[in-house]
Amino acid sequence: MLQDVISSARADFPAGASSELRGQLSRSRQVVLLGGNVVANQRADISGVSARVNRGGSYGFSSMAELSPEAARMVMRAAADNAAFMAGHAPRGQAALPRIEHRVLPLAADISDVAQSDYIDFARAVDSYITAHCPELVSRTVVAMEDSMEKMIFTSDATDAHFIAPRSYIYVMMTALTPEGAPVELFDVFGGEGTFGVSFTDAASLSAGIDRLYERLMQKRAGVYADAGLKAVILGGHMTGMLSHEAVGHTVEADLVLGGSVAGPNLGKRVASELVTMTDFAHTAFGARCPLPVFTDDEGTPAEDAPLIENGILTGYMNSRETAARFGMKPCGNARAWSFSDEPLIRMRNTAVHPGRDKLEDMIASVDDGYYLLSSTNGQADTTGEFMFGVSLGYEIKHGKLGRALLDTTISGVAFDMLKTVDMVSDTVEWESSGFCGKKQPMPVGMGGPALRCKVMIGGR
Repeated sequence: MLQDVISSARADFPAGASSELRGQLSRSRQVVLLGGNVVANQRADISGVSARVNRGGSYGFSSMAELSPEAARMVMRAAADNAAFMAGHAPRGQAALPRIEHRVLPLAADISDVAQSDYIDFARAVDSYITAHCPELVSRTVVAMEDSMEKMIFTSDATDAHFIAPRSYIYVMMTALTPEGAPVELFDVFGGEGTFGVSFTDAASLSAGIDRLYERLMQKRAGVYADAGLKAVILGGHMTGMLSHEAVGHTVEADLVLGGSVAGPNLGKRVASELVTMTDFAHTAFGARCPLPVFTDDEGTPAEDAPLIENGILTGYMNSRETAARFGMKPCGNARAWSFSDEPLIRMRNTAVHPGRDKLEDMIASVDDGYYLLSSTNGQADTTGEFMFGVSLGYEIKHGKLGRALLDTTISGVAFDMLKTVDMVSDTVEWESSGFCGKKQPMPVGMGGPALRCKVMIGGR
């Protein structure tokens, strides 16, 4: 656990300015087995300190790859000098940042850091199970990993905090051949919040998930291409999460709104069916802990849920303290930084569509000719809300029943148009948290939602 060696630099907080001081230790551990052979074995700890000062709307920032009292004082003074320079040469004349009642958050539990050999041993146990129970594979990959960010944050006018955010996962990737000899792939991810040694104690606990993945791959290798065109589909919860994050979430980040995103002129307007409500959750959603909980951001703003869409109406944005003042909204703790040397940007945390009242089996039964789409390997979207996602796992729906598996395909459309076609929403939510959002800096995020029945363009052969 990081020891507090930097708070003494608070004495250098400049008067009349909003100041932040952050010490950070980022850890990463990863082991990759390809065909049973270790092809990557990585372990890294990166630490440093940074400071940021806002004076009259002008920011100054400084960082150093050292965690010490001297480094903290140096970056604090440099950030203050940079802010004064910017205020003098490019004044912005903005009002002060929104006032936040100063408080101190309690420290979370310390990291339980296991040896690198534990990652190797666990990955080999998983690989041995795959070898014994999945005979038709031509390639297999197992990844065991953990990453965490530990931060100390001291502010002049917001929240002081010391928190640790670990997550750990096992990735399993399988490849088989179709009867024509073409490769088909599927992968699944196990794990979530928590350290590796706590989350993964018995490789046998993954057996059912591995069996399910292999069964689906065998179905996929005998699969068919989708018929291209505008189709009735049911998006599984993971696909809904991808849509929530990529095609909607980024458009309602306030810095991208200022850059001209489609959400700007649509605030207060209908952008989805009345069945669709979407929130960027801080740490608790639907009565349970979020997959990657956030309790304060890197500006010291206490984390609260950020409502985005309510019954189809676009109601708000995700903000930093600065953009919240500009839009007259409340900051909810969305300013996050990846490394000690990064300034906080407006980022998502756990973005999800709320569940509805429909049963998934009733939704499938309601479709005469369409598709059930479960997972995506990739996707892209822009600030217009236009998107294209790859579909790695899906099934036909014929006369209300699931049919053959699909070979890889795509879906595309404009998010706010597609969401207006939603007419059924399932009563259960699925979460995904293993990836990174790549907005200038990597950032762990959670995303999820229920199954949605809607219409979307799907690709063919």
